[in-house]
Amino acid sequence: MRLGIIACEAFKEELELLTEEDPDIVHKEYLEFHLHEYPQELRAAVVEKVNGLEGKVDAVFLAYGICQSLKGVVEELRVPTATLEEDDCIGVLLTTEGYEQERRACTGTFYAIPYFASKGLGWFEGELRKKMPNYEEVGLDFRWYMEQLFDGYSRCLLIDTGAGDLGTCQALSREFADYLGLDHESRIGTLERLRDGLDRARSLA
Repeated sequence: MRLGIIACEAFKEELELLTEEDPDIVHKEYLEFHLHEYPQELRAAVVEKVNGLEGKVDAVFLAYGICQSLKGVVEELRVPTATLEEDDCIGVLLTTEGYEQERRACTGTFYAIPYFASKGLGWFEGELRKKMPNYEEVGLDFRWYMEQLFDGYSRCLLIDTGAGDLGTCQALSREFADYLGLDHESRIGTLERLRDGLDRARSLA
């Protein structure tokens, strides 16, 4: 059996853990998270990557939250492909039910999955610098930018999926929360939805 994985890089740590030494996985490719900002480009990239595996794999696991960008994308794919049902990475790593539970508990929550948590404040500063390279010269304050970006947020929730460096994620997510004056909490996530997606891809092979 030859399985391929095309995934958002937000799932890299979790998928690497799930597929470690799996002889059936012959191709893994993680696409840049920033593609989410460009829905048409994201869809085109996914179609190109999956169809590029035609004849090289028996089935593909497309590890992306479906959202609006990828609805119905399977109809454009020439390789049997298993997809996720959840809208985004938070729903995948918490389950839809868990996500809804946390939204009811606190609507103003930043969900620090390992991918986001490990980036820390530096990721946001890098984003600001990318959008406005001269932001310091024009007098834009980074703290002001962050406070505007997270206006209305009151909690940072670290999601421990068992993947990645938990100590680093804890330290950086707490630093993020302290910087913005947010409550910091944590909860256990799940790999169930990703594992199920991999199993469904095997069933298609």
